[in-house]
Amino acid sequence: MGFSTRNDSGAVLSEINITPLVDVMLVLLVSFIVTVPALNNAVHIDLPKTSTTSPPPQERSVIVSVDKDGRVFIDRREIAADALEGELKALVAVTPTLSLRLQGDEHVPYGPVARAMAAIERSGVSKVSVLTAQ
Repeated sequence: MGFSTRNDSGAVLSEINITPLVDVMLVLLVSFIVTVPALNNAVHIDLPKTSTTSPPPQERSVIVSVDKDGRVFIDRREIAADALEGELKALVAVTPTLSLRLQGDEHVPYGPVARAMAAIERSGVSKVSVLTAQ
């Protein structure tokens, strides 16, 4: 039994036998020591040495914004909603791998954002991220 409640004199004892607890902890420690080396089962490869190269150029993203009044912006520059497709086609002509971030105000109706998304799709932009608040 883990602890006894009475001794010979009839008084209550509240001593806990910690031997089973130590036994369990030692078993857990041994199992941990045995399993940790098995977790690292990666194949070790010596990679060849090469000369250093410069990283690829960082392409900046174009940000298309739709504010709460339905106005459309490309990188903080206001444009007419109808001109969005043409502007994006011109940007895609210069940078074919253009990445675009779309952000719409929380209070804007769905229509202006949907029209902006359709213009983005028709312009040929293939990398689109939709920005939201966390």
